[in-house]
Amino acid sequence: MARAHEPDDADRPGGAPGAARIDRWLFGVRLFKSRSLAADAVSGGKVHVNGARVRAAHSVRPGDIVTFNRGAVDFECLVAAIPERRGPAKLAVGCYTETDASRERREQHAQRMRLASAMTPRPDERPDKHQRKELRRLRGRG
Repeated sequence: MARAHEPDDADRPGGAPGAARIDRWLFGVRLFKSRSLAADAVSGGKVHVNGARVRAAHSVRPGDIVTFNRGAVDFECLVAAIPERRGPAKLAVGCYTETDASRERREQHAQRMRLASAMTPRPDERPDKHQRKELRRLRGRG
């Protein structure tokens, strides 16, 4: 069955695409360092679009809400634009808008981490060779 003509990127005003795969979008707006990391996060069920778990080939359009876990904090953003390619960070930031709730969660987490760091006991001097070996053993690193 033949499909009706759908405008491609060249037919759109400005040549900007209207939709993109979620893994390509996450990589293109620099939320993940590589496309394979973005695809792994999506296929692992860590990325949600409009509240639903999606596959890597799922299309994302301006106006969609993308949510995923970034470190220990849930990151939620509104898709503002679809980049044609992965470009400079200054342009990538304009392709999404972080929600106020997400920004507040991130700032609260940063504040808790600063307080925890300030309350951590600090030794007066650096550990010597034997103390470093003991610390590595206690932390399970050797």
